[in-house]
Amino acid sequence: MENSQAQVKPVRPPLGIYSSRCDDKGRVRLPKEFVEYVSTFAEQEFFVTSLDGNVGRIYPIEVWRENLRILAEYTEDPQAAEDIAYIADTWGAVSGLDAQGRILVPPALRRKLEIEDQKVNLRFYNGAIDLYSEAAHEKRLERAAASVAAALPALRKAGLK
Repeated sequence: MENSQAQVKPVRPPLGIYSSRCDDKGRVRLPKEFVEYVSTFAEQEFFVTSLDGNVGRIYPIEVWRENLRILAEYTEDPQAAEDIAYIADTWGAVSGLDAQGRILVPPALRRKLEIEDQKVNLRFYNGAIDLYSEAAHEKRLERAAASVAAALPALRKAGLK
């Protein structure tokens, strides 16, 4: 008997760094690979914020709720956890994707990251989408390039191919 249901191939998170733009209304168009991936989420809400004021993060709402739980239960340094939550709330807001695959970045965060009407770089990492200004991307790339020579041998020894 033939299987009447088509096999659904799971959509995996996108790999690599993608270029986009924050338009004059504060919306960032996600590349199609990101839209395809996030469209598989049960909830189509996102928390757009930053934890450090340098890199924006677009969290699926369920990932952000888990972060809030971790911050609330963090006993090693509760003040640090509360400070991170405060910063995230100051710059953050709940947003959704529009029909064109754009997500609104809160005004305070756009100003903090200096991405208003600018090119941005996107990277899916650790459960969320990183949002870098061009300057932050270049700084991060420099830092990575400076440390890779020392780190690569140990990582290859650990099995990195």
